[in-house]
Amino acid sequence: MAGPAKISNGERSAVMLLSGGLDSMVAAGIAREQGHSLHVLTIDYNQRHRRELEAAERIAGRLGALSHVVLPVDLRRFGASALTDDIEVPKKGVGADIPVTYVPGRNLIFLSLTVGFAEASGASDIFIGVNALDY
Repeated sequence: MAGPAKISNGERSAVMLLSGGLDSMVAAGIAREQGHSLHVLTIDYNQRHRRELEAAERIAGRLGALSHVVLPVDLRRFGASALTDDIEVPKKGVGADIPVTYVPGRNLIFLSLTVGFAEASGASDIFIGVNALDY
C-alpha cells in the first residue's frame, strides 16, 4: 500500500466495505472496537432491495465514519441472481445448493474496489463481513 495510513485522533484508519447487512455491520463494530477510524464504502450494484443501502448510511453515521462513499456499479448486466435479475426471491430459506440470491463474482468485485479505495484514502487495513453461503 502506498503512503502512510492517515491517523485521526491517534487511531489508524481502515476501509470498511459496508453493505448494511448483519455481517458487515458486525465487522464494522469489530474494526471500531480495535481502534480504527473508518472510511466506509458501500456498493450500490442496482440490487432490487434498497433497505441495506439505507441501513449502511445509518450505520456509517453511528460509527462516526470519516467518510462514506456509495459507489454505483451496475451488476444487473450480469444477471443470474434473484437480487439483480427477474428471478423470484425464495421466501422459505435456502437449500444445500448455491442460493439463487448469489450474485456471481460480487464479493471479488467489491473487494477489488475496497482495496482501491483503501489505497486512495491512505487506510492501512480493510474490513469485510460476508456470509459463508455467499462464497
